[in-house]
Amino acid sequence: MRILFIGGTGNLSTDCAELLHRRGHEITLLTRGRSPVPPQYRSIVADHKDAAAMRAALDNTTPDVVIDFLGYELADVQLDYALFAGRIRQYVFISTAAAYVKPAPHLPITEETPLGNPFWDYAQKKEQCENWLREQWHTSRFPVTIVRPSHTYSPRWFPNPVSSSGYTLAARLVAGNPVFVPGDGENPWTLTATSDFAVGLTGLVANDAAVGEAFHITSDEALTWNQIYAETAAALGVTSPRIMKIPVEFICQHCPRLIGTVKGDKANPAIFDNSKIKRFVPEFQCRKLFRAGIRESVEWFRQHPDRQKVNPEADAEFDMVTTAWLAQGGQ
Repeated sequence: MRILFIGGTGNLSTDCAELLHRRGHEITLLTRGRSPVPPQYRSIVADHKDAAAMRAALDNTTPDVVIDFLGYELADVQLDYALFAGRIRQYVFISTAAAYVKPAPHLPITEETPLGNPFWDYAQKKEQCENWLREQWHTSRFPVTIVRPSHTYSPRWFPNPVSSSGYTLAARLVAGNPVFVPGDGENPWTLTATSDFAVGLTGLVANDAAVGEAFHITSDEALTWNQIYAETAAALGVTSPRIMKIPVEFICQHCPRLIGTVKGDKANPAIFDNSKIKRFVPEFQCRKLFRAGIRESVEWFRQHPDRQKVNPEADAEFDMVTTAWLAQGGQ
């Protein structure tokens, strides 16, 4: 099967491409050329936002399946439709579980839970893309499958509510600098290893029964933010981490960028019913518990000391919120 990834070198897509390649598929990655593409894949360089460049780059490409990890705006999926309608067996749109209404009206969240995140424009734009693609399925049978990951992580991530990619949270914990959890930290939250997510996605690829359907693909393990931070600190060997429990409204007041990611996502209970993906992909089973996954992250960064870099923006946001909290007498 010829599979075109729009994206393919990111946190989520890397394991998906690798698993599909191991299963014998021919993989092409379309990227902007900012990250190296593994030699076993065909590489196409083009900006997904540039319609002319996309048409030129894909002129001689005949994929069976297209998986779009970079569609964030309605114009992105409309361009994909113009390029691939009538030419492919399946179009997989990577949406987000953040698009579900917040807070969820009931738990666990199913694919029947309504969409409608009032706090985060990223989730709203993904929902808009979903709605438009569904309309194309109903009117012209454009073969779309919608996939909604929740908070996924690879060995290059330390999950947290501010910015999970990279080493920032780990660096702060090791240095004894304060970090925070939203509210009392008892909010249940689901983290999914990208290697487990890849099994679910791979089972949907070229699965004709999945066309016209939407799926979330997440772990069945839900931990509180207190438990997530405790496991992270233990993996790092930090015995007395400085973890502040800060009200959501205070966080958003002092760092408005976090309104979407915290109030619109990570401060809300997120427990998922994965029975639908398991029906369509019986082999899907999240086997990696966070306790094991976060230790893989620690080990990866220990083996790559050059990657132990702090994101200055995320670091500043941790400082902004914790400093303000301490200034008003918080602990």
